[in-house]
Amino acid sequence: MRLVLASAIAIQAFAFAPALHAAGGGGANPPKPTNTTKKCLFGRVYDKDRGRCVKPDKTNFTQDELYSAVRELAYDGQFENAQDVLRVMDQSDDRVLTYWGFTYRKMGELELANVFYENAIKANPDNILARSYMAQGFVAEGRTDLAIEQWREIKARGGDGTWAEASLREAIRTGLTYSY
Repeated sequence: MRLVLASAIAIQAFAFAPALHAAGGGGANPPKPTNTTKKCLFGRVYDKDRGRCVKPDKTNFTQDELYSAVRELAYDGQFENAQDVLRVMDQSDDRVLTYWGFTYRKMGELELANVFYENAIKANPDNILARSYMAQGFVAEGRTDLAIEQWREIKARGGDGTWAEASLREAIRTGLTYSY
């Protein structure tokens, strides 16, 4: 029975790996592609009111709308374009700092990514997504001890069973990180 349960947990964690791709929200569903990823280039976002792609600083978008655009771009693997949107956002927002970390980690800049993750955690110690993403980087570097510390923090902060916790648990268990 334990083997079946462990297999089910592992399958569930892998089934939701695409949702984790986007670094944010922690939701189980990936962002739906919009014209931002379908039509826009060079870090522009689609402004429905204007019916065209515009620079993110030339919109009336709220921080949450910009956050959704960053999540969509990051999910699509457009890390530099996601950073173009991040530049116009509130740099003290822990979600923004988490995205900076995520995009830099995916671009291979682990030290810089960790600076952003640490700042996100300093701004919001309960940011379990930042903790999970940082720990995924630790696993990739072979620093499992540091990843386990973050996993324990995630659990202690009420994150047990979340996508952030499940993906990190699997990464620690298998040594394989998600390509998200």
